[in-house]
Amino acid sequence: MSKGFFNVPKAVNEPVKSYAPGTPEREQVLAAYKKMWNETVDVPLYIGKEEIRTGNTRNLTAPHDHQHVVGTYHLAEKEHVEKAIATALEARKKWANTAWESRAAIFLKAAELIAGPYRAKINAATMIAQSKTIHQAEIDAACELTDFLRFNVEYMTQIYNEQPISDSSVWNRVEHRPLEGFVYAITPFNFTAIAANLPSSAAMMGNVVVWKPSDSQIFSAKIIIDIFKEAGVPDGVINVVYGDPVMVTDTLLASPDFAGIHFTGSTHVFKDLWAKVGANIHNYKTYPRIVGETGGKDFILAHPSANVKQVVTGIVRGAFEFQGQKCSAASRVYIPQSLWPAVKEQLTNDVQSIKMGSPEDLSNFFTAVIHEGSFNKLVSYIEQAKQDSDAEIILGGGYDKSKGWFVEPTVILTTNPKYKTMETELFGPVVTIYIYEDEKWTETLELVDATSEYALTGAIFSQDRYAIEEATTALQNAAGNFYINDKPTGAVVGNQPFGGARASGTNDKAGSILNLLRWVSPRTIKETFIVPEDYRYPFLG
Repeated sequence: MSKGFFNVPKAVNEPVKSYAPGTPEREQVLAAYKKMWNETVDVPLYIGKEEIRTGNTRNLTAPHDHQHVVGTYHLAEKEHVEKAIATALEARKKWANTAWESRAAIFLKAAELIAGPYRAKINAATMIAQSKTIHQAEIDAACELTDFLRFNVEYMTQIYNEQPISDSSVWNRVEHRPLEGFVYAITPFNFTAIAANLPSSAAMMGNVVVWKPSDSQIFSAKIIIDIFKEAGVPDGVINVVYGDPVMVTDTLLASPDFAGIHFTGSTHVFKDLWAKVGANIHNYKTYPRIVGETGGKDFILAHPSANVKQVVTGIVRGAFEFQGQKCSAASRVYIPQSLWPAVKEQLTNDVQSIKMGSPEDLSNFFTAVIHEGSFNKLVSYIEQAKQDSDAEIILGGGYDKSKGWFVEPTVILTTNPKYKTMETELFGPVVTIYIYEDEKWTETLELVDATSEYALTGAIFSQDRYAIEEATTALQNAAGNFYINDKPTGAVVGNQPFGGARASGTNDKAGSILNLLRWVSPRTIKETFIVPEDYRYPFLG
């Protein structure tokens, strides 16, 4: 029982370290990388206090060296998933009634562990498991994850603090209960921070969770689990399973105690999940919350007044950081005819200067894509572009899978604004450029809005304020995160809440109070002090 109104530490964004030559953080992360690279880890299922090893294992390998095994993980059978449900529901009895400040303290401690003693380790794991450069690992695994935990604690207190009006005769209160049942968290490979935030944001609000990380992110997910355990997350609050995604999902969604899904991944998978929830709706004790951030076909639009160097930097960083494996990555670009010669020259110089290889070499800007399936998909589109009359590969287009899943940063120029790679999410280092006539600026705004089913991120580059205002209005439904004179990636927790609509998800804005509100069910309590004792109202005479 709380005995005070407690103020949590003010949330601040974790500073991004430089990892420049000679800095201590550079040496620390390289040492951690080398140590983890030369060890092997055995990752069990985590169900309550048990670490379950089924003996049915798969290898964990690095995308940039796919023959190098860094560990194994154990696959669940249906009985283990059912056990995870039962364990979570048992844990809920205590966790749902745990004082909010105790929950806050656990996740604030987790944030400090990540920012401090685990920083090099979680960054190195992300470099190995997801082939991120140190900068991409730092802004993700260390900084964004720390920010999610700190800011979510602050948002939690804001939610609890918001109360209805009362007067001297009536005291009105609202309590924000955890959902009745368990939450199913499904997380992607590309962001360690997202992998931790999806289960922890629900758990922070008093919910219990069954978490299925991506098979391609389990190596760094193991570090998240270690951190949560050290921070004091009680057994059974976050249960972790791996295995056949259809079996796991069907088992969880068949439970009458299923209360919500927190998802980041592909649009197709999310729609299938939504359909399954709908098909099972009569079985549930409550209407489940469905929260998802899915795909994107994110744009950069340059106005004739734009600064060429700024546009090109936005393209290179937006399209090719982390090999374009971001939901927010720039993948379609619209350049006015008048700027194209200068843009092409600068873009050619920049792309040809990009160094590609292992993330252990900190001079590399670019590494491998996540797995063979991604590699094969990207290669198919590159090869098709080489054959099509309305497309031309002007930069990159090479690939090599002999050691790692390496696809060069590739730029396609098309004369068809509805060309396949202008519309289809590729999730890799391929960007397509369409050149428009300067005088068709307004028509191009309509084209940008109508080309894609997605609406996640987009950017405009312009020095003309009227053009910026026109684009901001015309593209209001085309992107949930809209950038003016910046690349369309890199949303910061507490600064730019992240999420999109249309086929890009439910737009519940991770990194804001809006997301946490999805994981509570409010109860209004009215307490009357002077209670009527006669049913008759004055109007009756």
